[in-house]
Amino acid sequence: MDGRLCADVPAGTTNVWDSMIAQDNIPLESGQTYTLSFTASATVDTGVRAVLQLGLPPRTTTFNKTVNLTRTPQTFTVSGLSNASDLHGQLSFQQGGAAQPFTLCLDDISLTGGVVPPGGGRDFGSPVRVNQYGYETSGPKKASVADPSTEPVPWRLVDSSGAVVRQGRTKVVGDDPGSGDHVHIADFSSYRKTGTGYSLVVGERTSAPFDIAANPYAALRTDALSYFYPARSGIEIEAAHAGEAYARPAGHLGVAPNKGDTDVPCQPGVCDYSLDVRGGWYDAGDHGKYVVNGALAAWQLMDTYERARDRHDRPAVRDGLLNIPENDNGAPDVLDEARWETEFLLRMQVPEGQPLVGMAHHKIHDAAWTALPTLPHQDSQPRYLHAPSTAATLNLAAAAAQSARVWKPYDKAFAARCLSAARAAWKAALAHPDRYAPDSDEIGGGAYDDTRVTDEFSWAAAELYATTGDRAYLRHIDAELTRTGFSWRDTEGLTDLTIVRLPHRFPDRMVRDARKRVVAVADTFLRDQRSQGYPNPYLPADGKYVWGSNSASANNALVLATAYDLTHRPAYRDAVLETLDYLLGRNALDQSFVTGYGERASHNQHSRWWAHQLNPALPNPPAGSLAGGPNSALQDPVAQQNLVGCKPATCYIDDIFSYSTNEVAVNWNSALAWVATFAAAR
Repeated sequence: MDGRLCADVPAGTTNVWDSMIAQDNIPLESGQTYTLSFTASATVDTGVRAVLQLGLPPRTTTFNKTVNLTRTPQTFTVSGLSNASDLHGQLSFQQGGAAQPFTLCLDDISLTGGVVPPGGGRDFGSPVRVNQYGYETSGPKKASVADPSTEPVPWRLVDSSGAVVRQGRTKVVGDDPGSGDHVHIADFSSYRKTGTGYSLVVGERTSAPFDIAANPYAALRTDALSYFYPARSGIEIEAAHAGEAYARPAGHLGVAPNKGDTDVPCQPGVCDYSLDVRGGWYDAGDHGKYVVNGALAAWQLMDTYERARDRHDRPAVRDGLLNIPENDNGAPDVLDEARWETEFLLRMQVPEGQPLVGMAHHKIHDAAWTALPTLPHQDSQPRYLHAPSTAATLNLAAAAAQSARVWKPYDKAFAARCLSAARAAWKAALAHPDRYAPDSDEIGGGAYDDTRVTDEFSWAAAELYATTGDRAYLRHIDAELTRTGFSWRDTEGLTDLTIVRLPHRFPDRMVRDARKRVVAVADTFLRDQRSQGYPNPYLPADGKYVWGSNSASANNALVLATAYDLTHRPAYRDAVLETLDYLLGRNALDQSFVTGYGERASHNQHSRWWAHQLNPALPNPPAGSLAGGPNSALQDPVAQQNLVGCKPATCYIDDIFSYSTNEVAVNWNSALAWVATFAAAR
């Protein structure tokens, strides 16, 4: 109203905070004064409280003052001393408990205070950045050092007793645009003695501690794959499998207060039936389940199996690798976990007798966003199926066709069911090639919009041809891997990766061309990694890091690993190991992005049930959980408040409310699991 913020305040509430206008996630500094000024008026004479406090327990208050309003706008000033340092301050105007309704109007609101400017005061840890978990004895062992010197500087490798076991001088890389650092590289690859508690010292600066081991990534392989069991929907998460801290009742099975996923209707106007869509994985930090993300994650787990099987990597393909309910059923555990998602994907298919039979509903989630924290079994929101989409249908076709192939030796009936669903989805996608998922459908869950599906057609055709040998699919295989890599939205690269994974099933010319492209793209990623001060194979052309940039790094490492399988060039394998260095702390933030792996490891990822930051009774994400990583767009309030002016590689904060930089997601962890399995293979 006339540039003011005006709100109708109801009567009859009990507490003053029952009705309020608030701004969350305001950073506060202990010992600093904060001053609020604002102009306000009301349609009746009344009192309103101006409050600055922590938005979370213990809700420490900086000021809480009642101001008396009239119809005439007045300007007020309120000050107070903060007794807390926290990123989650809350400024509120509280009007609850009113005896009669009125309209409140606010204008010219200003809150000032503190000494650290927005985006300042961040802790980047030691300038000596290492893989904080561990290096492989026979692999590359390097550190990145932020140092302004234009000349090499001396470094010392120190063991746990403080003894210097190797020393040398750095190589100057120079200015690193992504981080804003001037970077040196310390290379101690020649040192191959196993041990714990090593550190690298440059001048007076010391790195985080790290280990050197013959096979450090066997544990990460297991933990990254174990991420999926406690992310399951529709099943009790048992302490015997997940640990006491992660045990919880089954979510979304219709047990009050859940509405459940066993009989889910469509959004109004989408369809007139309901489906049983129980099971699957919760996609990320919310209670949504999304076909496009889930299919990619399932594909990566199944591709992990196919690669390990062909290379006789027995630990990766054995039954009993993971502590899951199915770990003694005669089938590889990685396939059991992928099957949990695949079963859900099949349930998302439009049933017989409906106009879009064979299509897949794009997603299922709550009608509105649930609060943090909310465990799945406590979610009381109604759930809806969202409209079928061509992208989801083709993702289902690809994953189901692959599932039919890998499950045939273990469960022929399930394999046949998957292949039937894949063929039905393919037929439906051909009949409805332009059912696009809109970018506006993001209330209660992510939109996962996609208006270009030629890539999904190619990928699905490749998987169907690989499984069936039906040459009718060949003419649809036309997408290619490019230097942009692949993601849930851009799946063209999966065509080439499927072809080179199964060369004996495709025409020779197609295999030769795909091999060339995979190696050429891997060479690009290798150059990108070597051109940067921190070993990231992800180098966006515009310099801006995207939401989930760590998954892009891991996916690009998958391409590098595939090039190694094709050529056996050690440089590709070294590049994969250095990508793990990046994810585990050798980056501009001195931050391991994997929970439980490193002294400065992410542990406050955005999740409604792994929410220890908000509720000490809840756990942090389990060990092996990958955080989304730097995101230049700053697409959440915490990032916007605290990362102002950040260099692209530093636009990250380990905070549960920073969903755009610090979320977890199944297709991010599937990429980490794939890469860790590759690194652990002996």
